[in-house]
Amino acid sequence: MSASPALRPAPRWGGGGAPSHRRLVEDHLASLPHGLPRLRNLQELHAQLLKQGLHRDPRAASKLIASYALLRRVPACRRVFSAASGPHAAATTNTTLLANTLLRAYALNALPHAALAAFSAMPPRQRDTFTYSSLIKALAAGGAAAPVRAAHAHVAKLGAVEDTFVGNALIDAYSKTGAAPDARRVFDEMPERDVVSWNTAIAAMVRQGEVAGARRMFDEMPEKDMVSWNTMLDGYAKAGEAEEAFELFQSMPERNVVSWSTVVSAYCKKGDMEMARVIFDKMPTKNLVTWTIMVSACAQKGLVEEAGRLFTQMKEAAVELDVAAVVSILAACAESGSLALGKRIHRHVRQRKLGRSTLVCNALMDMFCKCGCVNRADYIFDSEIVEKDSVSWNIIIGGFAMHGDGQKALDLFAQMKQQGFRPDAVTLINVLTACTHMGLVEEGRRYFANMETDYGIRPQIEHYGCMVDLLGRGGLIEEAVDMIKSMPWEPNEVIWGSLLSACRLHKNVEYAELAVNELSKLQPSNAGNYAVLSNIYAEAGQWSDMAKARVQMKGTGSQKIAGASWIELDEALHEFTVGDRKHPETDQISEMVDRLSSHVKHVGCVPADHELIVQ
Repeated sequence: MSASPALRPAPRWGGGGAPSHRRLVEDHLASLPHGLPRLRNLQELHAQLLKQGLHRDPRAASKLIASYALLRRVPACRRVFSAASGPHAAATTNTTLLANTLLRAYALNALPHAALAAFSAMPPRQRDTFTYSSLIKALAAGGAAAPVRAAHAHVAKLGAVEDTFVGNALIDAYSKTGAAPDARRVFDEMPERDVVSWNTAIAAMVRQGEVAGARRMFDEMPEKDMVSWNTMLDGYAKAGEAEEAFELFQSMPERNVVSWSTVVSAYCKKGDMEMARVIFDKMPTKNLVTWTIMVSACAQKGLVEEAGRLFTQMKEAAVELDVAAVVSILAACAESGSLALGKRIHRHVRQRKLGRSTLVCNALMDMFCKCGCVNRADYIFDSEIVEKDSVSWNIIIGGFAMHGDGQKALDLFAQMKQQGFRPDAVTLINVLTACTHMGLVEEGRRYFANMETDYGIRPQIEHYGCMVDLLGRGGLIEEAVDMIKSMPWEPNEVIWGSLLSACRLHKNVEYAELAVNELSKLQPSNAGNYAVLSNIYAEAGQWSDMAKARVQMKGTGSQKIAGASWIELDEALHEFTVGDRKHPETDQISEMVDRLSSHVKHVGCVPADHELIVQ
């Protein structure tokens, strides 16, 4: 294709000046580490280039911009660009190189508006294929397909839509903005496709969950590379199709660490930890991602001892955790309640100075709150976190609200506003939860009523759910029902479940029947709802209705799942259910429970005689 004057093929940088000048620049650039640079090293290099007047060299400036972009230092990218593209700079391919690098920096940091402004400032004669592909990538970061379509129309007018590089960027952008049909149309209309085109189209289908279609396209590919195989493997892993992933894995002509890690991840997601461990142990080389997958999966599944052993082995293998790995493992600990491993991670990040990261501190606070150690989370919030963000405030406010210390949660909410942080939708959910635990009905009503006027937050279904819970617990059942009827959304099972719990608390038969009737439509096979209704009938002395509820419970074809209790001791989880005698120390445990029951009765906590629990 012959490119129009406004859309030239991207040239190689040739550079000008004396050979010694170019050699000096090359030496400086070679001193940059491969992969993600360290900020300190980068700043030292930048200072050297400034001192020697080499910061205006287009290649040096472009390298600095790209490196700062990887570290999310966008203001530094702008400063380097401004210094290198000032009035002294000629309108050559060098300025195009700089502008394209800045566009890529904006794309990497999800700044579509900044990218559009930088693009508009470029003279049309300086734009090339890299310019448009970088702009398209940046626009996709906004999440909306409309700007991508506008850019598509623009390059189509220039006759550049047939360029393979631009076409690949469009396929990727459309898929990331949820416009899968547009992505497929671009692919189908491309006059020439390279392996990147096919890989991008397959990744787009995987992103949409169309694994079967992705496989058909994969089989049609005229040429495959490692990315092709790994993309298809990733599709199977995300779809939970571990066996299909393993079958494809076995047929691969060659494998890399990504291939192995993806199959391990597929079995972890399926819950087949035995097979995941077999593949993990057979891996010829393991990287941080692989270790993180296994440790996180074991922690998430409650295999605390195994997760601890793997964490020890990872340290012995001299694999250093980064922020992403720490956050991933802590999230798994929070989900499963693996407190012991979470504490080990906390000690590790303190030793490695990772504990100063806001992301790590937030993950630690979240883990401690969900594991019941809200005071530890509060210590991190007060003493360890260097720079708090809105997420930090939401976690600690939510932690105290969740554990029943509503006053502390509301005090923190007041501090959050005093320190200039703007509450968001999550903050208000936590505040309403705090009001619920304290029985502050009037305060809850006020916060809910003023959400939009005070904070610009329109109440969502979660906020309505908090209010139904607050009113219900306060005995205002009718008002709770009126709120449910006034909601702009159809009530979900959480809303009706909150009402049912309130009806049980206040022995309200009429609205309990309403709640169970609605829940039976949303959860027809959930026997637990009828069990609760049966208990409410029993407490009201309506024995015939109780019997009917029991019949309805059996008619669901399922049983109410027995409640389970668990405790973590010496990095091992001990789980107990009603009538469970599998534990080796069952007799001693039962003896202790009897002693505790006697003590509770002695201090006056005796259940009502009419209380009946249906299991």
